[in-house]
Amino acid sequence: MIEVYTDGSSSGNPGASGAGIYIKAHGGKYEFSFSLGVMSNHEAEFHAVLKALGICLEHFPDEILSFRSDSRLVVDAIEAGFIKNQVYKPLLSQINEKASSFPYFFIKWIPEKQNPHADRLARQAIRV
Repeated sequence: MIEVYTDGSSSGNPGASGAGIYIKAHGGKYEFSFSLGVMSNHEAEFHAVLKALGICLEHFPDEILSFRSDSRLVVDAIEAGFIKNQVYKPLLSQINEKASSFPYFFIKWIPEKQNPHADRLARQAIRV
């Protein structure tokens, strides 16, 4: 099972945004940081999950994925398979499509204090 921690961050709402992804897989630890342009913090959180799924498709296909995010909005939307906000609907659709490529995809909400690696990477992406 691959453990994936994601976080999105914005310096303003909207503002310059970044995604941080921290992956624990097969005894290794992998870090990714992406600049996302100008968007809201919630959008950045959705994009972080999308980026992480893309990385997993490329490097860990056919694995069981256990995602963790400190965004209740994102976790609740993915678990429900639905969100009212029109801006996030296409992002949720893309997440569902990519996640369906894996035998199992789980996502769990965690408190911010349990997500320091992904948070640091997301903030780092904004400063680049």
